[in-house]
Amino acid sequence: MTGFQYPVSLDLTDVAVLVVGAGPVAARKVAGLAAAGARVRLVAPDVSDALDQALVADVRRRPYERADLEGVRLVVTATGDAGVDATVAADATAAGIWVNAADRPADCTFILPAIVRNGPLSIAVSTDGASPALARRLRDRAGELLTDEVVVLAADLAGRRADVRAGGGSTEDVDWSGLIDAVVPPIAPH
Repeated sequence: MTGFQYPVSLDLTDVAVLVVGAGPVAARKVAGLAAAGARVRLVAPDVSDALDQALVADVRRRPYERADLEGVRLVVTATGDAGVDATVAADATAAGIWVNAADRPADCTFILPAIVRNGPLSIAVSTDGASPALARRLRDRAGELLTDEVVVLAADLAGRRADVRAGGGSTEDVDWSGLIDAVVPPIAPH
């Protein structure tokens, strides 16, 4: 890998996403994608009881085929079979579709960070695939910042930003630090 990965937040509302595999790891991926509004297509010969099929728009109970990529914009493969995951990743990459292969960073064109949410706030932590366990630990610690008071602040700031924009101003020119510092004090220098 050259350089660092570039973090983004995707709007997956009504976006077709393929998930290959249906075990516990795939179940977690499906739940997160569905919560983000994705239309999930699932391909797997067997579906684990851990996977909530109500979250899936299209279930194909069979092995993966290259044609499963048609019409999707994102792929997650989590079969636990290195050969299948590598094939899915290679096919998706060749088709110009972003792919995540669970626990196989070399086969990924994107990494899924460890995420914590509270209302409209989210914190995502990534180690660029080096250590998902470390990312989860850091996520849990960072998640302690997402109190209900901070969620209320986010809603207040969203309203204030909308007011500034409605008045023709730029929110980039406003110093929000006083409002933020009252709820999330800055870290004291060492």
